[in-house]
Amino acid sequence: MFNKLRTVIYHAKNLEEAKHWYTQITGIAPYFDEPFYVGFDINGYELGLDPDATSITPGNQSVAYWAVTDIAARVQQLLQAGASIIKEVQDVGGGIKTAVVADPFGNAIGLIEGA
Repeated sequence: MFNKLRTVIYHAKNLEEAKHWYTQITGIAPYFDEPFYVGFDINGYELGLDPDATSITPGNQSVAYWAVTDIAARVQQLLQAGASIIKEVQDVGGGIKTAVVADPFGNAIGLIEGA
């Protein structure tokens, strides 16, 4: 059975550009930085960057949701950093709001606020 979210890996052909972008939006420097993988520790969870996108095709991706506070502000921050909207902020009930943006490298980033 699943225990918890541990790692989210985003693919980016330009690893240096992706590393810079994710450092900028998270405010966290990578703890692991090699030509084949860059890893960030985001409050105990792994955000990984992988330059090998040979198995990734449009529509062949899942969305992991990162918990945030003030989802509208986080979406704006991501848009200003070069992301684009996939799904606008929406109230999905029970005090929970979600949104999905695409990073500049084509990866879907889910955001979730509340409960």
